[in-house]
Amino acid sequence: MTMSTDALVDRLLADGRSPGAAVIALIDLLDDTTGDTDESPRRITETSRLVGLSAHTLRYYEREGLVRPARNTSGHREYDAADVRRLVFLTRMRVSGMTMHDLKRYITLVEQGESTIPERRAMMSDQRDRIARRIRELTLALEATEYKIRIYGGRDDALLNFSEAPAPSPSSPAG
Repeated sequence: MTMSTDALVDRLLADGRSPGAAVIALIDLLDDTTGDTDESPRRITETSRLVGLSAHTLRYYEREGLVRPARNTSGHREYDAADVRRLVFLTRMRVSGMTMHDLKRYITLVEQGESTIPERRAMMSDQRDRIARRIRELTLALEATEYKIRIYGGRDDALLNFSEAPAPSPSSPAG
């Protein structure tokens, strides 16, 4: 059974979902073998709402060659399921810090075909390493923030209680 792109996006962005459910939804959305090929193409306004990007950004991505929506007889852009999948991928990569230069290189490789899979895999491996490092950096920042909340008397059941937190040193310059 295939799920419509709308349903996949809704599932992906649903509040309160476990991280695992979001990952499964993302994989479903990025998988070229899923998605309903019978779906009607979407105009730019609907696509913008669906993927959470402004119409301006969609046009910019088109100018940069990252996505190539078809045009109807009136000249309006029409985004199909494959375009939406690509936009979701582009959005995830931009959120993860991938540069426009690297995204353009990656899309160029995709369009060149299967012979570029080793280079694409290498690019994704490098990006994964950058993301993992950023996650470690953010984890440390979160720990520092949670520590400060604890020493200022904040309570959170998921964290150590204030009474269990080490007392700050009076000479400590960290404020």
